[in-house]
Amino acid sequence: MKQLCTRYLYTDLLIYFMMNRRKFMRYCLALGAGGLGLGLYSWQVEPYWVDWVKLTMPVRHLPAELAGKTLMQISDIHIGKRFNYDYIIKTFREAQALQPDFVVFTGDYVSTYKDKVLFHSLEEVMQHAPKGRLGTVGIMGNHDYGKKFAEKEVGNEVAALLQQLGIHMLRNEQQAYAGLNFIGFDDYWGPSFDPGKVMNAYNPEQAGIVLCHNPDVCDLDIWNGYKGWILAGHTHGGQARPPFLDPLILPVKNKRYTSGKIELEKERTLYINRALGHLWPLRFNVRPEVTLFTLEPAIV
Repeated sequence: MKQLCTRYLYTDLLIYFMMNRRKFMRYCLALGAGGLGLGLYSWQVEPYWVDWVKLTMPVRHLPAELAGKTLMQISDIHIGKRFNYDYIIKTFREAQALQPDFVVFTGDYVSTYKDKVLFHSLEEVMQHAPKGRLGTVGIMGNHDYGKKFAEKEVGNEVAALLQQLGIHMLRNEQQAYAGLNFIGFDDYWGPSFDPGKVMNAYNPEQAGIVLCHNPDVCDLDIWNGYKGWILAGHTHGGQARPPFLDPLILPVKNKRYTSGKIELEKERTLYINRALGHLWPLRFNVRPEVTLFTLEPAIV
């Protein structure tokens, strides 16, 4: 009797499997197709699907004539071997069509330096970079300093080329345009980081915006009472961010610094741009970004 029951059980299972095999196979195919589709989206779609973010930027002591003017931030272009030149140039042209009043570039124009070919690619692309009607400035990122972010001569050559192309490079320096002062730090991981050089000399009564590539700088004791906006990049927003989870790649000590607007202590506001380019063409739930701020006087 026991053997008969066992045989019937196996028979029923076999019949059930045969009847549902097609459903099971369809389920497996759907999963495979979904995974393939997600992979293609993360590789071929989202890395080139630019998010044009628009925000207001209240600035202390802003001259009345600058109210309503626009400031564009572009970060982490990463020109290199894993690079689609047409995508960046197309985005640059679209950005210029918006006629920004100020444009700031917050570092990492190139990927890791290997040979002089990289400088030719940099010039080829950055000659199309958007310019501000009132001012265009940039700062250095860690990748702009070559291997191990320590080759000062590579950084100097990158900065010199960008300067020739009309981007005023701020390396622990400040520069005012139309009454708006831009304070630019050299890269935190690079060989020339010296924020005290500029922060000890800035005028707190003047409208100012700080540019620093790596947002971890916000946690250093270097600010000398500065109150206002700090524009950064470096994180790429984590590059990939599964729903309800933290970003997969976040090269900062303070894991709070992912992307977007973050209110800090002592009346400072950090904004982290998610990057226009990429080291690897892979993004998920973290679209590349160009940020356009509209300036307005801050209510103090």
